[in-house]
Formats: sequence, structure tokens, C-alpha cells
Amino acid sequence: MSVELLAAKTKTIDPSGAGLSPSYVGFIVGAGQTARETCSDRAAQLVAAALNQEVGTLFEDAPFTLKESPSPRRTEISATPLPNQLMTQVELSDFLRMSMSWIDQQIQEARARGELWPGLHYVGRSRRFDPVAVLEGQRRQRASA
Repeated sequence: MSVELLAAKTKTIDPSGAGLSPSYVGFIVGAGQTARETCSDRAAQLVAAALNQEVGTLFEDAPFTLKESPSPRRTEISATPLPNQLMTQVELSDFLRMSMSWIDQQIQEARARGELWPGLHYVGRSRRFDPVAVLEGQRRQRASA
């Protein structure tokens, strides 16, 4: 089945009629440089329904998921198990579902205020992040906004 056909099928299945865009379907099912390792529960359900498959046969549950975006527009992040180790910036970016440039911007803004971004640790010349401290810092930032 082509990406375009699968996207069209998700529109017929979706109760809201929105479905998934062909580009998003391509990100989910593709294997190229733009392929994604994760997708939303809604997207997984629509793809599975369009293919007459169980979600569990096509997709794996993530060991931890971010229920809400860490951006200030959202209000809450779920309390899900976090890794017991420091993360690289790439891992933190995937975990937060935010870009690496967003993380860089947050670090620069904190530095401009004379602060160290919560959860940031320098190991030699490389950055490592404590995801628990990062999320707590984001909660405090939202509360003060």
C-alpha cells in the first residue's frame, strides 16, 4: 500500500475526518533519514485501523512517554518512569519531543540570566542532562509564567 493511500484510508477511519497527512504517514512508516522512531497514540491507532491490524502488532509501547509538551503553552507533564542515567542532548531531544535547537536556546537564555539550565551537567566538554531535573525546571518555569 502506498503512503498516499494509507493516509487517505486514515481520513476515512478518523471520526473527525482529519486523518493523517501523507508526510506524517511517511515519517511513521518510512526508513529514510526523515523516518521517526515514535508517533502519537492517535496516529498509531489510525494506521493500525487502516490496515486492519492490532496496534500492538505494528507498534511498541515506549518505556516512557511525555504526555504533554514541555513548552509553556501546555500545563502538565505526566509522572512516568524516567531513566536512571544522564542523557545526551540527542536523547533528551527525543525524550522531550523538542528539537536540539530548542534545548540550545533554553541553555542560552538561562546563561543570559546568569543561571545554569536545570538538569544540565558538563562531563568534560560534553553536555549531559538529568531528565528529572529538566522536567522539574520546566514545571517551575511554567508556574512562574
